[in-house]
Amino acid sequence: MNQQKRIEILERLRANNPNPTTELEYSSTFELLIAVLLSAQATDVGVNKATRKLFPVARTPQAMLDLGVDGVKEHIKTIGLFNSKAENVIKTCRILVEQHQGEVPESREALEALPGVGRKTANVVLNTAFGWPTIAVDTHIFRVANRTKFAPGKTVRAVEDRLDKVIPAEFKVDAHHWFILHGRYTCIARKPRCGSCIIEDLCEYKEKTSDD
Repeated sequence: MNQQKRIEILERLRANNPNPTTELEYSSTFELLIAVLLSAQATDVGVNKATRKLFPVARTPQAMLDLGVDGVKEHIKTIGLFNSKAENVIKTCRILVEQHQGEVPESREALEALPGVGRKTANVVLNTAFGWPTIAVDTHIFRVANRTKFAPGKTVRAVEDRLDKVIPAEFKVDAHHWFILHGRYTCIARKPRCGSCIIEDLCEYKEKTSDD
């Protein structure tokens, strides 16, 4: 795919959704971090359902610590892998309290040192909370980047690096939200909704569907 086509795709996505953001519900950087940590192999809808019960009783790292592992489990047991996630939430909160004065650090290295926080989670927090031009490649972005030929790559990191290289600076802060939403609602896994896609004529996917 040539760069002119990529820019046209980004311009259309921006025109369609000028101020995109995550569908996870949160009211602080700490809540965002916990929500993203819980979202691994789970839907945003499922995470939001759990955090609506969890956050009102634990809005800070110390409050989460006071709740304890079992208390966290009780609130998030509807989410997959809730046992290990509850352990990671408590370990993460302990580090935030002991090493970061209860604040979420604006540092990739510090974020990735938190239990249960990998590169993707760090990218989401840096982008959504702090406005960094990072691109968190999840299954939706990986699929869209490869299927459209916008930024093909065999691994998540390869796609991230390619996207970072080809997306102009003016689009970078919002790009990963556009691609996630596009993959979640239009360029879906089993049968993409090409008939209702705003970038269908620019997409280089060879097996487009005719209906929407």
